Amino acid sequence: MTTTFMKSSSLFMTSESVTEGHPDKLCDLISDAVLDSIILKDPMARVACETMATTGMVIVMGEITTDCYVDIPQIVRDTVCQVGYTRAKYGFDCETCGVIVSIKEQSPDIAIGVEHSLETREKEDNSNDRETLGAGDQGMMIGFACNETPELMPLPISLAHKLCQRLSQVRKDGTLPYLRPDGKSQVTVEYEYGIPKRVDAVVIAAQHNETISNDVLHRDILELVIEKVIPHYLLDKKTKYYINATGRFVIGGPMGDTGLTGRKILVDTYGGIARHGGGAFSGKDPTKVDRSAAYAARYAAKNIVAAGLADRVELLLSYAIGIAHPISISIETFGTAKVDEEAIHNLINKHFDFRPGAIIELLQLRRPIYKQTAAYGHFGRDDLDLPWERIDKAATLRAEAGLVSDEDQG
Repeated sequence: MTTTFMKSSSLFMTSESVTEGHPDKLCDLISDAVLDSIILKDPMARVACETMATTGMVIVMGEITTDCYVDIPQIVRDTVCQVGYTRAKYGFDCETCGVIVSIKEQSPDIAIGVEHSLETREKEDNSNDRETLGAGDQGMMIGFACNETPELMPLPISLAHKLCQRLSQVRKDGTLPYLRPDGKSQVTVEYEYGIPKRVDAVVIAAQHNETISNDVLHRDILELVIEKVIPHYLLDKKTKYYINATGRFVIGGPMGDTGLTGRKILVDTYGGIARHGGGAFSGKDPTKVDRSAAYAARYAAKNIVAAGLADRVELLLSYAIGIAHPISISIETFGTAKVDEEAIHNLINKHFDFRPGAIIELLQLRRPIYKQTAAYGHFGRDDLDLPWERIDKAATLRAEAGLVSDEDQG
């Protein structure tokens, strides 16, 4: 996205989300459940856990280095049960599905660069914990924030997540007992000169039992899901609704489609509104910069927007394996910066340390906090207390940039 986003009189942006019963999301949940169970017992463990789910079967794979034991098959069954696949008639059953585990240790060629970064290998003093850890891989990580919503997230992905959360809620609390765990949402928002004006289209796919009619489901989803989530002022007579557009969604979950960890990376981040470096999050311990650096980049971007330095910020970090410091840091404000972009860059360098060890320490990432993020997004979660969502640096950034807020004037 370039500054043309801010200059267009009519631009349509679309984002999707999926429920925790979607086969790919189920795999993300399992991978993060395994991670949480291990990191609870061994905070220093190295975990790269991948999951695949298909009809009647879950396969857990990856590289895990730890001195603790966890019962992975039981973790799988407990997670599948919590999602709601508790009966064979739902197409998947936590009690009877097969579980295959194939785990090996992290490659020593990777481990050496993670345990001792290039910076510490070049020094005699290796006592600086923040500098000791090197990046576990090369790659690009993106952080983004904008002032479209209170949680400083793009409106399309924010609404898509809330629709899927509502789908899950009305299923679990019995409001719509005929719903099943699998489901999707998609929201298209029309922007005018960078400002969201209206919702143009809403897409819902909700797995259901075979006895409910499409007319009843359409009515219930519209009244009890869509209209309960999307503010009325964003809906108009031109808004289009596509609810179970095929007319039937009985077969779902791993029976309907094979699931894999890491296939919903745009759902996990900014819904395609911002760029993506390509790395998935779930199942990875915080030494993997795919995860930890993306969290740190979001933390920095959110504080910049909260400080009023820009209305939209995209922060890009890049890393080389075995090196602690990022090899590049760049920002894009899409023409919305309130101060010089060089000043913003200098403030980022001064107040944010993007070395893996520093990120882990600042955000307290060696804790079992990951499973809760696996569904409904890792960012903008005002329902969770996530350290990378704090705006505790905003006041300092604002003051050092020389900006005066309404509160300061009052």
